[in-house]
Amino acid sequence: MKKLRLAVLFGGCSTEYPVSLQSAGAVLTHLDREKYELYPLGITRQGRWLLYTGPLEALSGDSWLEDPRFLCPAVLSPDRNTHGILVLDPAGIRTIAIDAAFPVLHGKNGEDGTVQGLLELAGIPTVGCGVRASALCMDKDLAHRLAALAGVEVPASALFRAGDSWEELPRRTGALRYPLFVKPARAGSSFGVSRVANPSGLEEAVRAALEHDSKVLMEEAVPGFEVGCAILGTRGLTVGQVDEIELKQGFFDYTEKYQLLTAQIHMPARISAARAEAVKRAARKVYWALECTGFARVDLFLTPDGRVVFNEVNTIPGFTGHSRYPNMMRGIGLEFGPLLDRLIQLAVEV
Repeated sequence: MKKLRLAVLFGGCSTEYPVSLQSAGAVLTHLDREKYELYPLGITRQGRWLLYTGPLEALSGDSWLEDPRFLCPAVLSPDRNTHGILVLDPAGIRTIAIDAAFPVLHGKNGEDGTVQGLLELAGIPTVGCGVRASALCMDKDLAHRLAALAGVEVPASALFRAGDSWEELPRRTGALRYPLFVKPARAGSSFGVSRVANPSGLEEAVRAALEHDSKVLMEEAVPGFEVGCAILGTRGLTVGQVDEIELKQGFFDYTEKYQLLTAQIHMPARISAARAEAVKRAARKVYWALECTGFARVDLFLTPDGRVVFNEVNTIPGFTGHSRYPNMMRGIGLEFGPLLDRLIQLAVEV
């Protein structure tokens, strides 16, 4: 059987660079070398692109850049005739044709449609969401607007942009009930997010969010707890088990997401079958409304009175062996290796 030639993109100019290395290491480790010819294509924090041929264990510790023997400058070519990678060898430029690409890139410059646009220009099938869905899901404001139009409840909110008058802040949030969550509209993994208990802390929180994005979303806190729903598919959808985040204190910020110092993830969620089905219905609506393809994790809130409220969509969620998305799929019997096969198959079939 002919092997499928797959580029796996990792790293990136994002605050989530370290998580991407862990996810990519897990993906590359679990891909069957009998089925795939793999080309790990790393992007440094500074934006340099390198074909990496070294040991996979060097990814998780971020030591992959230390040995130049395993590194060669390389880029994805937007030229459809190349349909792959340009390797900038000292002896000259050579090309590697690829069949598909798997961007294992979290946050800005990877999950927001930028890399997906390059791959679309090149005519290279891409694992996961395309340009439009990636951009929409990264923008929490636009995602909330479309989810609401699809009939899914969203938190009450207001917007503030860089350059707006600070005198506008009290007026825009006047109808909102505290506490508020103040967050960059287009940043991932809770960077720049603050919980504000009263108006006195609002301006400081907005200034902190503006360090990560020029557009800030200020939304009412939703009572209850957060649940997640893993979805796989482009036409017919496969939905994983619903999981639940139990917080002991604060909110699910970057540290808690990746270190779980006080938070716990319960999979499956400790909710009734009827409520789990309501979560899945809402997640499917959001997935379709935002035109997702391939896979995504839809995060929502479940209130004490049983309402399902949309939070956000991660189009490239964490992909380590213990990450939420693979665990939710494992809950319906789809293990990590076969899950990766399904994701890649969806990309090349389109």
